[in-house]
Formats: sequence, C-alpha cells, structure tokens
Amino acid sequence: MAQNNDQLAYIKLKEWLEDEILAGSFPENTQIPSVADLSVSFKLNHITVLKSVNLLAEAEILYKKRGVGMFVAEGAVSKIRTERQGEFYSKYIVSMVSEAKKLGIPANELLKMTERGYENE
Repeated sequence: MAQNNDQLAYIKLKEWLEDEILAGSFPENTQIPSVADLSVSFKLNHITVLKSVNLLAEAEILYKKRGVGMFVAEGAVSKIRTERQGEFYSKYIVSMVSEAKKLGIPANELLKMTERGYENE
C-alpha cells in the first residue's frame, strides 16, 4: 500500500510542477526549487521527489545544470500543453461523445452544452 501512496505522491508532485510551469510561477529558463526544498515543503522522501523531477527531465520539461540545480527547459509550456491536450481528449472528450451518442444528443447540441459550460464559469 505504501508503494501506491509513493506512486501517487510522485505523480501529484510532477503534475504540481507542471501546473506551476503553466501558471508562470517557474518561467522557462529559470530554476525550480531543489529536491531538498521540495522534500521539506511537501513532506516527501527525497527519492519520491527525485522521481518526479527525473520524469520531467526525461520529458525535456526540465534540464540540469551540474552543481546548480534543475531549470525549466525552453519550450516546456508548449510540451506540457500538447501532452495534456492529448490526455484531455482521451480522458474526457472520447467518453463525453460516447455518452452523448448513447443519449441521442446530436453533435450541434453537445457543442451548445459545452459552450454553456464555458459561460457558467
């Protein structure tokens, strides 16, 4: 069970870092907090934090400056948006369209419903 919590923690931290990059808290070519700082802030084992940071480095969202720390890569915002838009489509749009078809909701009505959702925000 602890392994699942660790897995969830590193995924949540990865997503938090991505969210902060998208929000501009960590602009491209700027340093993110150290693994030690993130470990303390989030009360996580440094290995869990390192796993999150390494996943972002492998995805070329972050890069390492030896002896200095981790930095947000040029083009990171675009990469995160592209990845998340694909996930959004797979996770939400496909199932929404499938359910709309089951309920007999035509595409134009589904679009109107979606637009209404934007207006209510």
